[in-house]
Amino acid sequence: MSARLSLMMFLEFFVWGAWYVTVANYMTRIGMSEEIYLAFLVSPVAAIVSPFFLGMVADRFFSTERVLGVLHILGGIFLIAAPQVAEGPGASSTLFLLLLLVHMLCYMPTLGLANSLAFHHITDQEKQFPIIRVFGTIGWIVANIFVSGVLHADQTAIPLYTAGTAAILLGLYSFSLPHTPPPAAGEQVSVRKIIGLDALERLGSKPFYIFVASSFLICIPLAAYYAFAPVFVSAAGIADPAFKMSFGQMSEVLFMLAMPLLFARLGVKWMLLVGMFACVARYALFALAAPAGVFWMIITGIVL
Repeated sequence: MSARLSLMMFLEFFVWGAWYVTVANYMTRIGMSEEIYLAFLVSPVAAIVSPFFLGMVADRFFSTERVLGVLHILGGIFLIAAPQVAEGPGASSTLFLLLLLVHMLCYMPTLGLANSLAFHHITDQEKQFPIIRVFGTIGWIVANIFVSGVLHADQTAIPLYTAGTAAILLGLYSFSLPHTPPPAAGEQVSVRKIIGLDALERLGSKPFYIFVASSFLICIPLAAYYAFAPVFVSAAGIADPAFKMSFGQMSEVLFMLAMPLLFARLGVKWMLLVGMFACVARYALFALAAPAGVFWMIITGIVL
């Protein structure tokens, strides 16, 4: 069972990683550089919308594996269609961005559904789930190695086609996953519960609000990083930027494995502070490296 769930998680993040890191350089090549920020706006918008779909439909009426299958197949079709409207006669940046949005509206709910399905079929969540989840990060790394390090396709539509095809395959694979009944079948729909207000009331202490504010602030430069770091790496003259960006996920795997030891030595507050200072160091390295495109500074920043 763990092997099947690990494959599901691998493909789940392969789909996202295959196009997300390369799309900015692709848009730059086809003359859509001014719309890059909009391509990265679709993910958070879809993430805000997806809990409503999960809470009002997927969690109540349909088995998890079937919802996963349908959403991935539809999302894959929309992603394959996106480059068709981005290039050639009648090219439309609006249609391209709209197809990315519809794809992410299909994709974002699957993140929660995949976790829910995995938790339902494992016996020891604390020990088994981290191992299953790390295959998601590996899937992201392999996707970037494949489309960038092997195919050298950062500025082409190939990553979009690759991700779309992988999504359809994952959709078909999802139907073979073990039956997982809707977890909230028969429960009364509560908007407060769906959008998380009940959880906020339970956790409404001062430290929690400080944590929320810190998360909000740290995600602002993080959003810019996702959108423009691959463009920056490419402009610095570094070949296969998505492959180089995958070094960040490689270091993530190592630090995920080291986190239990670090938590024991540093505690939660210092872990968060060290992480935030690492972000500051990353952007400082990028700023110092920018004029001359200093390779080691840029790679160190990515790894941080």
